[in-house]
Parts: sequence; C-alpha cells; structure tokens
Amino acid sequence: MTCAACAVSVESMVANTPGVSQANVNFATQTLQVTYNPKQVKVTDMQKALQSVGYDLIIDTENAQEIQEQTQQSHYQALKKKTLLAGLLTLPVVIIGMFLMDLPYGNWIMMALSAPVLFYFGRNFFVNAFRQARHGKANMDTLVALSTGTAFAFSVFNTLYPAFWHARGLHPHVYFEASAVVIVFILLGKLLEERAKSNTSSAIKKLIGLQPKTVWLVEGDTEREVPVSTIQKGNTLLVRAGEKVPVDGEVSFGSSFVDESMISGEPVPVAKQAGDKVFAGTINQKGSFRFVAEKVGSETLLAQIIKLVQDAQGSKAPVQKLVDKIAGIFVPIVFVLALISLTAWIILGGDNGLTQGLLAFVTVLVIACPCALGLATPTAIMVGVGKGAEQGILIKDAESLEQAYRLNALILDKTGTITEGKPVVTELVWSEEDRLRQMELSSVLLSIEQQSEHPLAEAVVRYLRDQVGSSVVLDSFESVTGNGVKASWQGHLYQIGSPKYIKAQGISLSDELSSLADTWAAAANTVIYFAEEGKAIAVLAIADKVKDTSAKAVQALQQQGIEVYMLTGDNARTAASVAQQVGIKHFQAEVMPGDKADFVKKLQGQGKVVGMVGDGINDSQALAQANVSIAMGKGSDIAIDVAKMTLITSDLQLLPKALKLSRLTVNAIRQNLFWAFIYNLIGIPIAAGVLYPFYGFLLDPMIAGAAMALSSVSVVANSLRLKAKKL
Repeated sequence: MTCAACAVSVESMVANTPGVSQANVNFATQTLQVTYNPKQVKVTDMQKALQSVGYDLIIDTENAQEIQEQTQQSHYQALKKKTLLAGLLTLPVVIIGMFLMDLPYGNWIMMALSAPVLFYFGRNFFVNAFRQARHGKANMDTLVALSTGTAFAFSVFNTLYPAFWHARGLHPHVYFEASAVVIVFILLGKLLEERAKSNTSSAIKKLIGLQPKTVWLVEGDTEREVPVSTIQKGNTLLVRAGEKVPVDGEVSFGSSFVDESMISGEPVPVAKQAGDKVFAGTINQKGSFRFVAEKVGSETLLAQIIKLVQDAQGSKAPVQKLVDKIAGIFVPIVFVLALISLTAWIILGGDNGLTQGLLAFVTVLVIACPCALGLATPTAIMVGVGKGAEQGILIKDAESLEQAYRLNALILDKTGTITEGKPVVTELVWSEEDRLRQMELSSVLLSIEQQSEHPLAEAVVRYLRDQVGSSVVLDSFESVTGNGVKASWQGHLYQIGSPKYIKAQGISLSDELSSLADTWAAAANTVIYFAEEGKAIAVLAIADKVKDTSAKAVQALQQQGIEVYMLTGDNARTAASVAQQVGIKHFQAEVMPGDKADFVKKLQGQGKVVGMVGDGINDSQALAQANVSIAMGKGSDIAIDVAKMTLITSDLQLLPKALKLSRLTVNAIRQNLFWAFIYNLIGIPIAAGVLYPFYGFLLDPMIAGAAMALSSVSVVANSLRLKAKKL
C-alpha cells in the first residue's frame, strides 16, 4: 500500500467480499484485521480479491511476521536501488532543462533519459493506477501516473510536432525534467518514509528480540539444544548463566538470580529456587537451574505482551475512522480540482493557456498525494503504544490511548491496587516479663501458625521464619474456626486469636498490651494476641501495607486535575486510614462489586470521563463500565482481559505516566493532521495558479513533488519525536 487511499481501497475490497462482516486496515503497520464467516469465505478468496487490484495478502500463519519483514526489507532495498538509478538518469535531464535549453537535440536527449525513469523505475505507479481504474477506484498511484504521464505525453508531442505551436506563434515547452524529477522525489519520499516507519515499530522488535530461538532440553541424564518452537508443556529445560529463559515455567532444581526488569521494571534481579515461577524473555544471571515448562508458544507472558502491543499498534483511533472517510473521497476531489484548474487556464490563460493549464493540472495532482494524511494517526499510535510497552504500560487499543488524556475522575480499588494486596505483620511486642524468653516463645508461635488454616497465619509465618532458627513439635493442636487456635507444648496451653476471642476465653491482659492493641486498631491494623496459660504474652499488628508509591501517584494525578476516588469492600475505619495515608479525599467503604459499577455510572451521569483501576474479579464489572479501564499486572486474568490498559508492575506511579503518554500521543496526532491538511489546503490552490494573477507566481511540478515527499516524512518524523519525550 502506498497511501491512505490504498488502505481505504484494500478495506473496501475485503469488506465487500461475501462472508466478511468487518475489515480494518492499518496503513502504517501494513496489516489487515478481518472478522469473517469461514463457512462463507476463505482467506484465499480475500487474497484473490486484493491481487486483482494490485495488492497481496500474506496468509502463512506460521511465518507471517517474518515473511512481511523480509518483503518490506526487500522492498526497501529495491526502492533504494530504483531511487538511486532514477536520480542518476534525471540529473542530466534537469541540467539540460534548466541551463542548456538551446543544446542541439536537447529535447530528444531529455525524452530518451526520462522515459526509463517514468516507465521502468516508476512503472509501479502506472500499473497500480491501471488496476485501480479497472475497479473504479483511485489512489496516490493514480495521481502520480496521471500527472507525470500527462506532462510526459505533452512534452513528447511538443518534441515530435513543434511546428504545431510555431504555426500559432507559440514556443513548444517541454516538461521532461518535471515529470522525471516528480518520480524521483516521490521515490525518495517513499524511501525516507519506509526508513522512518521501521523506527516506529522498534518497540515490537525489541520485545521479539527477547525471545531465544533455541533451548537446552533435559532428557534423563542428557541435555541437547533444540528449537524453542518444539518445546511442549511438561518438558524439563536447563537455563545456564547469562541465557534467556525460553518459556514460562516453575523451577524444579537449582537456584539463581533472574533479571525480570522487562516484565516488572525493577532493576534488582530476583532470587529463584525450586517452586518459583520464571518467565520467557527474562535473563538468568549467575547460577544455572532447571525448570518445568508450563506455558509455551503464544501462551507465555512475553508472547501475550507482544500480541497485545501488535494489536494495539494495528487498531484504529476514532479520529482515524474520520480520516479514512476523507481519504476515500480525497483522490476523486483532487482530480476534479485539477480538471477545473486546467479548464480555467484554457479559458482565461490567453495564448499560453493550454501550456499553463497542463502545468497546473500536473502540479495539483502531484502536490495533493494523501500520503501524509494516511500516516498522521497510525504512526503516532504506533510510537505511543511502543513507548508505553517499554515503560511497562500495555495498551490494548488506540481508542483508550486517545481517550485517557480526557479523564477527569479516576476510581481506585484499595486491595492490591493502593495496597500490596497481602497482609504482613507490622509489629510484634512481647509483655515485659516474657521478653527474655521471646526466642523460645517465637518458635512455639511459629509452630502453631504453621498448622493454622487462617489467612492471617501465613503473614505471621512469613514474619517469623527469618527470625526463628527452628520450630518445635507440638503436643496437640486445635483450630477454633473463625476465632483462633489452641495448642499445647511441654504441658503448657497456648492460645492465639482476635481480641474478641481472647476476651471470651477470659484471658488476662496487661495495660501495656491492651493500650498498644487499641492504638493499632485505631490505625486500621488487625490485632491478634498470643497467650500462655490464660495470660496474654504478646500482641501482633497485621496490615495490608500501602504501596510505597501510592501516595506519590495519587498526588501526581491530583496535580493533573483529576479527582481520585477509592472504593473498597473493607470496613470504614480501614478505608479512612488508607485514604488518609495516600491523600485521597473521596472514598467509600463496604462496597459490593455491583456497587462499584453503579458508582462509575453515577460519575458518568455527572458528565465526568471516568477511569477505573482494579486488579480483582470483583472489579471487572466496573472496569467494563468505565470510559478507560486499567488493570494491575499482578491482578486476576479476568480484570486484565476486561481492561483496556494494563500496568505490568502494579506500580500506581505508571498511571500519571499513562495519562501523560495519552496526551502526548493525541497532541502528535493533532499536529500531524494539522500539517497534512494545511499542506493540502495551501498547496492545492497555489498549484492551481491562484497567485499568478497577483504575483505572476506558478508552482513548478518539481517543487510540488519535493513538497509532497517532504510532507510524509515530516509527519513520520513528528511522530518519532514522541520517543524522546519524558513521561
């Protein structure tokens, strides 16, 4: 495809094929997304329909990406060669046409040199224009073929029959140099455009580069190197120091540190040992380990990230749909304007009316090529989505990227979004008389909690495991469901439980421990007591810790003029404490999942553009209702499926960055569209000769060709500026 009109042409050809319900073309990524009924239409039918208009479809599902890259690379090399050779032939034509007009046989030399430029190096423009015309369609190739073909034919006539003009007292002008230079400039523009476009997809190339091609397969006592594509679930694989993890799985033997920065954004390598998960594309540091493959091929986290980025780069922003409609009627309108300018010159131009009219006709067709229009939105989207992926912000579609900057209300779930999502022991205080025995008693406490099924017991085990050398063997253990546990060791009775349970058991509390427990409870901590023989000997505070970055993120969002709300199913006291810690003014506690979606609707009813951030299944309804939905990367699969954006690291500080990225991308789209339209609005009238009656100025077709090429390159270059922007 060579321009926006090509994309519209491809789209309409496929969309009008029986059995196809929807077709979307992305000009920048050269991809086609189709929704179709396989019982009514085959992919090969769509391919044949496109081949009839001069395009082709890569339908090899295994190697489509590689074939497309190879095709684009060979196209780029061929284009480079064509541009260079066409330029070498055109240079003497320009010198003769500009400075050596009286050279004997000058017109014949120019005709001989410019003919191969047009009909050999530029033959694709003519072939494609003819194919389009057969189907009643027009695109950029139509404009180029008509303009250069007309200029060349007019010049050939004047070279062969100069007497026709001499008899009428006029000089026979030739425009061989104009037609040849236009072809060269358009080829050069395409070359620069292809080169620039390849930079817009560099994020995808980086991600794909993270996938290793081969892997060490362990079979019994032997290890052999095999292609990663042959790996199946359940295979045992070996990863040596410095190698990339090939697929997702679980470590079965050995230990090491793995650099997971491409997934988590955290620069510090993560310790891995038996039972830990590893992900494709992450880099093993010093040790080596074996692991069992759990997710292979397209199921791996890295493959899903790549697919998400590709789909997003290929999706259309709402503004693009409007641009496509304009591009569809743009070429016919330009052709009509060119004919009007030709007719006006013939009628009003006097002796040189026809010559000047043909020149204006050629120039209007050349300057109006809608390439810049077709590249304006998709290149900005591609760079924006790619930059997001590099920062740990996965964007599912262009619409959410275009919408996000308009947010003025943002709802945050508490657990797992603002907080860590897992309870941790924040304090453990022993009674004064038992402090000397705390190591021994800690072992007993650890042993009891290891056998408890209560969700908070895990937090206590995690806290004590590093501090206590070993646990003890209990004489007995009994769980009192929902309240606490009882256990005996060396003839002593121990109890662990909530203040309510401790009170019901008639356990005595010292003023010191009781006062501490009240203070912690007021700060929204969960309090549990540890008692020995009917007397409390320690008290623990357990809390779902607020993430270190949450307060900064909320502050940054509020500075962007966004109202931040917190919704949680937790109790009011905990909600108030968390809201205060992070600086949120509006919050609601004890909220059911359905109520979250209703709250989103309520804000939307007030005219607000609402964003929802969540990580659980209970957030999925509200995520679906919101204008822009954002999932935390460590959340549930359902939340991630529903959401339009995913923050890979679950770091809320990526939120303000995502909104800034949206604003920068939309600004780039607007700038691109402005330049693409303003260029045509100014260029077409000047090309038609509007300034001639006032200033005697007529635009040369060569300058028009250069300007047209420059407009496309400037649009792509403007999009690439996004890469350098700081989020």
